[in-house]
Amino acid sequence: MGKYFGSNGIRGEANKDFTLELASTIAASAGKLLGEKIAVGRDGRTTSPMFRDAVVSALLSVGCDVHDFGVITTPALQYMISRSDLEGGVMVTASHNPPQFNGVKIMYHDGVEIPKKLEAEIETLIDKGGPKPCNWDKVGKVSFHDYVEEYTDAVKEAVDYTGIIEKGFKVALDLGNGAAAITAPLLASKLGCQVYTLNSEIDGAFPGRGSEPTPENLVDLKELIKATGSDIGIGFDGDGDRSIIIDEHAEAVWGDKSLSLVAQEFLKEYPGETIVTPVSSSPSLEKVVAKYGSKIYWTKVGSVIVSRAMIDNGYKLGGEENGGIMYGPFLPVRDGCVALALMLHYMVKRNKTLSELIAEQPHLCKDKDKTPCPNLLKEEALKLLAEQVDAPEINTMDGVKLVYEDDSWVLFRPSGTEPIFRIYAESSSPERVKELIAEHKKLVKKVVDELSAA
Repeated sequence: MGKYFGSNGIRGEANKDFTLELASTIAASAGKLLGEKIAVGRDGRTTSPMFRDAVVSALLSVGCDVHDFGVITTPALQYMISRSDLEGGVMVTASHNPPQFNGVKIMYHDGVEIPKKLEAEIETLIDKGGPKPCNWDKVGKVSFHDYVEEYTDAVKEAVDYTGIIEKGFKVALDLGNGAAAITAPLLASKLGCQVYTLNSEIDGAFPGRGSEPTPENLVDLKELIKATGSDIGIGFDGDGDRSIIIDEHAEAVWGDKSLSLVAQEFLKEYPGETIVTPVSSSPSLEKVVAKYGSKIYWTKVGSVIVSRAMIDNGYKLGGEENGGIMYGPFLPVRDGCVALALMLHYMVKRNKTLSELIAEQPHLCKDKDKTPCPNLLKEEALKLLAEQVDAPEINTMDGVKLVYEDDSWVLFRPSGTEPIFRIYAESSSPERVKELIAEHKKLVKKVVDELSAA
């Protein structure tokens, strides 16, 4: 991770770690390096209007013309940038983080978040206090743009929408009081679905449920599926790029399995294609892609890293275990609406229910947890942890991943977006998963407590 950029943009507690001054300096620096025509969007967080104004003012001050898309999902803004002559973009969002957080994601002219090299150049400018403002007569202008119809039409046309419309699916959406409330219900309606929604009012306090769409936070969505007889449910995060799928039996589908399903169907059309995913994903994915003469390109954790690996190597599909699908034929970025459309598409194509499609994927038990760790202690804690573990196979590409002889594995790594360590585990039995998580959570907590007391 860089000094300011984490694994997915820059984030912090509003008015504490992430201030108006910092947001302004970031935006001015990004604008100076990206070009003169910059898109701006924001999520529905309480502090996002304030940070949006700081970002716009900073961009104008260095001579950029701002193209304001208002409240928008991150993938919708990325799509609009990619289909225009805009030279970059700034999205004001803290994605799935709790409501007191905010931040920015910086996009390149291709709609994908900027490469690490450009992140480093922006950080250098930030440390210098940002670029000098332009003369008064060179200050940029603001124009306002709509996007909803163009974006949702594009997602619809990326799949067999005629077949989906003929099926007349019932779809339950937990919009999480986030920006997806603008796009997802409209998309589902355009796909001929009968749509049921929860938490559809944009509210930066996220009163309906936690801002991250974990299976534990989607209890109400599961009940809505049961009550309405919906064929599929989907829960979105705050900026609409991540989603967790729920099947018609109200069973949550881990991101590994939804990625496995997409990879399986994708490789029938593009056999031999390489699939990009981080080390936090299940190794069982390798068994799925091997059937089609394909392989996995493993990366560090972070959607930016996955997307950039896809672009740099010409790969067409990527994904994460947290519910992010990067579908290259549309745009190689995480997009919850695209994930919904793809699931409906495969249900039509295979004439099967979602649970039947998921049942075809490798069946392993998985869970994850987290434990606090101050950002300043993460590097030292990880170093000490790596010295205290042992396993037949140890992968230190990103954090520490331990793989055992029974194919169980556990990964612990410092989050790039929050002051925590994340812990992931997978095994053939839920008891083994709980054991692995409890053991390594205890170890991480012990090391962090010792460092904090030193």
